[in-house]
Amino acid sequence: MESKIISDFVSQFADAELLMNFHGEVNEGRIGIILGEVEQKLENTEEDFKKQRKVYNILVEGLQNLYHHTDAMADGIDKENKTATFILGRKDNEYFVLTANYIEVNNIPPLKAKLDKIKSLDKDGLREYYKEVLDNGQYSVHGGGGLGMIDIARKSGNKLEYDFSTVNDDFGLYILKIKV
Repeated sequence: MESKIISDFVSQFADAELLMNFHGEVNEGRIGIILGEVEQKLENTEEDFKKQRKVYNILVEGLQNLYHHTDAMADGIDKENKTATFILGRKDNEYFVLTANYIEVNNIPPLKAKLDKIKSLDKDGLREYYKEVLDNGQYSVHGGGGLGMIDIARKSGNKLEYDFSTVNDDFGLYILKIKV
């Protein structure tokens, strides 16, 4: 999962604190391990409890998205192609999260449309959109209906940054950056 965006993101922590840099297969057990490690690292910072909880809750949503929405590139291809990346860093009292996963190209346009809508909304707009999605009752097979991304945007208080790059004719790489 090589990407200039990912390597540039990691390099910004050369003079800061890289709390987690995970690259591998995401499953329920691994999510629990990652969250446990991150929670311990957050508790060891001098950050106020409220910000620690905000960062932790955003990480839960981000990891759940990786677990539910990472597309395997193809059966029979090495495990490397079924992996995701999760990075957490801290610099100047701000936390930065990056998630990256493979996505089927036909899933990119609807995801990009949802992300564009979320990015266009202010705090009040995000609250209304969250209620609208809850009220419409249209949930995905994973139970969300897009609530996770809205929740991440609301909790972070910042605009989501995202990018899609082409891997091959069938798959792309979806990269999400969150600042808290």
